[in-house]
Amino acid sequence: MQFVRYAAGGDPQWGVRRNDGIVPLTGMRETFSYENLTSDGFLRTAEDAVAAADDHAIAASDVRLLAPVPRPGKFVCVGLNYHDHAEEQDEEIPERPLLFGKADTAVTNPNDPIVHPAELEEVDYEVELGVVVGRTAKDVPAEDALDYVAGYTAVNDVSGRDAQFDDGQFFRGKSYDTFAPMGPTLVPEAELNSDDLDVACRVNGETKQESNTAEFVFDVPELVEYISGITTLRPGDVISTGTPGGVGIFRDPPELLEPGDTVDVEIEGIGTLTNPVVGENR
Repeated sequence: MQFVRYAAGGDPQWGVRRNDGIVPLTGMRETFSYENLTSDGFLRTAEDAVAAADDHAIAASDVRLLAPVPRPGKFVCVGLNYHDHAEEQDEEIPERPLLFGKADTAVTNPNDPIVHPAELEEVDYEVELGVVVGRTAKDVPAEDALDYVAGYTAVNDVSGRDAQFDDGQFFRGKSYDTFAPMGPTLVPEAELNSDDLDVACRVNGETKQESNTAEFVFDVPELVEYISGITTLRPGDVISTGTPGGVGIFRDPPELLEPGDTVDVEIEGIGTLTNPVVGENR
């Protein structure tokens, strides 16, 4: 099932995407929550509810899709987590996950604009698999880690490279408003194999990144184990698992985002997250 958070003229609500329609999750005994996505019982109930309400589906074109996690409690990102991305930078494979954070206010919705800050010249794209935490996790061993994952979504880890390189650290360059498009769906952990998903990024229809999560240096269970050993993960926290090779800054010459561009990031089983790039109005 592909869960979607959406608005259709009222408050945000949850539904399940089926083909070109969205079936609202109404009339269920249990309400949608990230924690409930870790429950087989809830998923079976949701499947039954969707089957019963299939004739009440809304056309996807008639709703506004929203980020599945509008304000993560923690937004933990992983650097150099694809072998091919480390190779394009001529960097050694890290011995442990390299972590940094993005501000929660960087999150934006599918189809909403990525705002190119006037002060930056080097704005880059990064397709990433997003892991949404479903249960409170502290010191979780890798063999149990997937029990704590609600599901997976797509993240575009937009990066202001000049800010990143000038500062010598990541937070500012990663945290401008709109620098974390997320969506379009949230797929339960049990329904995807996070070790074997095709990922791609296109700018104006031209493929810039194309890889598979089999290229991970550290897989999802290893990341949950490592991060939960440092900080308690809670429902609604997001782990962005790193990007493959092909980012704009390391192309020769660099190919970076400009106002007027359109960026698609696509992950197998999750769908395509599309966002236009616009200039900042000052």
